[in-house]
Amino acid sequence: MLASTPNVAAISRALHVLPTLRAGGSGSSRCISSRANVIFKDAKSVEFLAAVGDKESLSLLDGLPEVVVTGRANVGKSSLLNSVIGRRDLLFTSKKAGRTQTLNFFRVGSPPGRLVVVDSPGYGARGRPEWGALFNHYLETRKQLCRVFILISAAHGMSATDEAMLSSLNAQIQSLDGTCWTLQAIITRADALKTNGRAQMNQIEQDIFRIAPTCLPPIITSCPSKGIAFGIDEVRKSISHACGILP
Repeated sequence: MLASTPNVAAISRALHVLPTLRAGGSGSSRCISSRANVIFKDAKSVEFLAAVGDKESLSLLDGLPEVVVTGRANVGKSSLLNSVIGRRDLLFTSKKAGRTQTLNFFRVGSPPGRLVVVDSPGYGARGRPEWGALFNHYLETRKQLCRVFILISAAHGMSATDEAMLSSLNAQIQSLDGTCWTLQAIITRADALKTNGRAQMNQIEQDIFRIAPTCLPPIITSCPSKGIAFGIDEVRKSISHACGILP
């Protein structure tokens, strides 16, 4: 039973979503999620392509549609991506912030692949100027980039660096030059919320739309080391939709 699983029970108490989880949503939603999961079904076929640390090397990777994931250092990015990709050990997870120092490219789907997921260095106090310069160059020049996902911690809420990043991404979307990509927030570690979690989540969502009105509705997730991950199907569906694989 879902209610007996500790992390799902915590999410239910905080967000009051257990009835939705039990119902599974509408039939069409389940169908789309199922098709999205097929793309990520063969986890063994996921391939690490490259770790890019300079602008020049970006041109060597070309072809498939891409999404990139960014977030404050230690927001749970590696845990989320491991769950989405279906491999516990593909991305190294650590309590120490700043592990990811390059743009890391992962091909998803049996060869020749369907799409590429890009893991970016975390921003914030542990970030470095050169990481930010590479990330900005990637956003400005990458033609096959379809969506930028920004992770916000449910436990810590919106930080000043989150606000700055959201504002910057929103400005790029609204720039006169235009962009090829869309923006969506993913709220991580929802299982860490307590009984007032609904109010905390409402505040985060309000902050997101206040700072970045172009941002798509956030996806709520949880990827505990033990227990059932939550929201992963929605992330997979969003990635697949952004890359043009799902309608």
